Amino acid sequence: MSTLPYCGTPPSPGELVERFNLDPVLIAALIVLACAHVYGIFESNRRGRALAACGWLVAALALISPLCALSVSLFSARIAQHMILLLVAAPLVAISWPRQSYSEAGWPLWTAASAFMVSLWCWHMPTPYAATFTSTGVYWAMHITLFGSGVVLWRELIHHPPRRTALVLAAGLLSSVQMGLLGAVLALARRPLFYPHFTTTQIWGLTPLQDQQLGGTLMWVPGILLFLWVAIRSLRRLWSTLEGMSRHESDPARLS
Repeated sequence: MSTLPYCGTPPSPGELVERFNLDPVLIAALIVLACAHVYGIFESNRRGRALAACGWLVAALALISPLCALSVSLFSARIAQHMILLLVAAPLVAISWPRQSYSEAGWPLWTAASAFMVSLWCWHMPTPYAATFTSTGVYWAMHITLFGSGVVLWRELIHHPPRRTALVLAAGLLSSVQMGLLGAVLALARRPLFYPHFTTTQIWGLTPLQDQQLGGTLMWVPGILLFLWVAIRSLRRLWSTLEGMSRHESDPARLS
């Protein structure tokens, strides 16, 4: 006896607009997490509150909207859902959650990068991916580990002192490369790998292989752009710090 996926049966194009995921447990959890973040951390920071609210709103849209149902039919829709969580919601949550202190050790950054890589590759391999269609627990384990590791990684890449720029650039480059590599593997594959979608893509005008290639492309390109933006941001902060130090050292008042 087959198990119904968490997001329900594969939708038809005509009914997709009505297929919102109104799971009360999910909605309650999102409200609690958003309120704890917005009101528990940023009591006097309006910008932080706005960014945090936007991040959780985007996460809610990815999980509650008809994209949830569409991801039962299309691998590319599941990838789109993951990219919204990892490349939009997670950075917004992370940028609104600054670090209060910084360790001189590099292990928190590399632990975050490693967790992100393991989660990304694990859940986009055929067997673990297929398991999310037969178990609600596995489905949520996938989303929690992907989104959680994404938030922690972006927090490490965004909030860091200028002296750690080289380390952050290295971790960001590694994360970008491994994410792009996984996307390329999926986009350039010559056969479909994810059997839950073998019979569900045709109604959407795609073969299973075309659907998989589209999903791989969605993972391949956008991630590179965001990691590049974070790298440029870190370099600009380092340059501003070095300029400030240079002006301070050449200040006549300081030298007199």
